[in-house]
Order: sequence, then C-alpha cells, then structure tokens
Amino acid sequence: MLEQFIKGLPKVELHLHIEGTFEPELMFEIAKRNNKTLKFENVQALKAAYDFNNLQEFLNIYYEGAGVLIEEQDFYDLTWAYLKRINADNVVHAEIFFDPQTHTSRGVPFEKVVNGISRALNDGKDKLGISSFLIMCFLRHLDEEDAIKTLEEALPFKDKIKGVELDSSEIGNPPSKFHNVFSMAKDEGFLTVAHAGEEGPSEYVWEALELLDIDRLDHGNRSLDDEELVDLIKDKNMALTICPLSNLKLKVVEKLEDHNLKEMLDLNLLATVNSDDPAYFGGYMNDNFIAITNALNLSKEDLIKLSRNGVEASFLKSEEKEILYNQLEEYLKEME
Repeated sequence: MLEQFIKGLPKVELHLHIEGTFEPELMFEIAKRNNKTLKFENVQALKAAYDFNNLQEFLNIYYEGAGVLIEEQDFYDLTWAYLKRINADNVVHAEIFFDPQTHTSRGVPFEKVVNGISRALNDGKDKLGISSFLIMCFLRHLDEEDAIKTLEEALPFKDKIKGVELDSSEIGNPPSKFHNVFSMAKDEGFLTVAHAGEEGPSEYVWEALELLDIDRLDHGNRSLDDEELVDLIKDKNMALTICPLSNLKLKVVEKLEDHNLKEMLDLNLLATVNSDDPAYFGGYMNDNFIAITNALNLSKEDLIKLSRNGVEASFLKSEEKEILYNQLEEYLKEME
C-alpha cells in the first residue's frame, strides 16, 4: 500500500553526487570510448567490489570510476542517464553536486565538466520537466589552497553554479579547514552547504554551522548526539539531507532499523531523504524511501512531511516552491 504511495509521491533530491550515479554499464561504455582501462574485468567484478566497510573504501572506487570521464559529452551522458532514472521515481527537482577537482587534477578542463553537466540539466528541464541546480564541491582531503583555486576557476561559470559544498573524506578534515574559501564563496554570492556529522563527530556540525555559516547541512546524523546542537539546528530551521541507503552501505548504521531519521522527524527537524551515490549504494530515491519506511515503520503522514521538507529545504524561490507544494496536494487528493 505505502510502496505504491511512495512511487507516485513527488520528490525533491538535495543530496546527490553526479559522479556517484555512474552505473557500471555506462562506466565501461565510456571507458571503452575513451580508451581507458578499468582495473575491473567486467561489470560483475565492479559490482562485486561494492561491499564497503567505510567511506574511504567507497571513495577509492568512486575516484577510479570518475577517472574515465574526459570529454564534455561524457559528463552530459552521465547526467542525462541520472535524470532519466529519477524521472521514473517522480523526482521533480534535484540539486546536484559535482567534484571538479576530481577531474581538473587529471587535466580535464573545468569548462568541459560544468558545460557537459549543465547541458544535460537544461535538457532535463525542457524534456522531462525536472528543475535543477548545480552545486560545486571542494574535496576536503585536499588543502584549502586547492579549494580557493577551484573557486576562482568557477567564477566565469557563476550563472551555472548555485552553491558550493564540502565533501569527501570527513574524518581528520574538519569544516574549519575551509573557513576562508567558504567566506570567499559567500562574498561571490554562492549558497553554501557542507557534509558534516556523517562519520565525523557533532563538533564538525558545530563548525559547519558557526564557522562556515552554511545554508544547509548534508548528512548531520551525529547532530542528535548533542541536545544543544539540536536546539541550534531547530532555531536556524536548518535542513538535513539524510541518505538512508548510503548510511547503511557505509556502516554509519549497522541496520536501517537503527537509523535516527524518525527521531529527527519527531523532533520537528527539517530532515529530507536523498540517495547520495545511488549507483554505489544500491538505490535511487524510491529505493531509499521504501527501505527507510519499512525499517522505521514510517506513516503516510511521515512520508508527506518528508516530501514537503524536500521542497522547503530546496534553494528554489518561494513561488517555485509553491508550484511543487500544489503538485503534492494534487497528488494527495488523487490518492484519497
């Protein structure tokens, strides 16, 4: 009953790494096109490697896959495949992360990356009716100087990039390491988001909120370890972009029944459901919604709240949000 309800529910995805949507079949196709050799013999061998014990093990394979992306068309094809896939899950708006340093460090020009992705996003709006924003990530395992260089490279493309983000290996790379570049990004008019409190402690969430002055918190699972922090998140009406299947796959939780999403909803936190790196973590938006609903026995009211939260937490203008709220209301009327 609820599974069918979930499938038709209009959804907003706010935590999605475009390189993390790289399905093995497309990876091998693009590798062949670019005369690149993967260290995996075939699709099955690659899929068999998706048994991660932690974030770093996943990132090693993630960067290996991203290494076959070279031409603008590669980034278009990657993004277009994702958009077609989420269209089937009734995702109506997506805010998508990309990792330029993963590509520029290999000699791929910044403009090839951003233009390929942007072209697909424009087609997604025109052909599928999916609105979207692009958010540029800084890799936190690299130094801040490299992030500043990346920000400077992005300035000619400000019309294509909505915000900046902090991602990659969290442990040992606190948000405070990137205080200056986030301040510079804000001065340039970019919105700011950051991964914090996934594997890292609640102190990293404090830093992201207070030192980076972020507009949205990615993951934030560990926030609930600190009551004072929960109060601050509430006061700021700070959205959290939760990724259930990612948390399971990367051992943030041992089983989904242990996940604290329901607790977040009960605390009236602005929690949302997202897929993170769906090609690697076993599921896109519907898969995440269905899995967490079954594990936590979420109600229809919880699901409606999560859908509304996605709209509210987005970077859309208020009039654009209103259109999506109305879309949700129309769906709920149909389902009565």
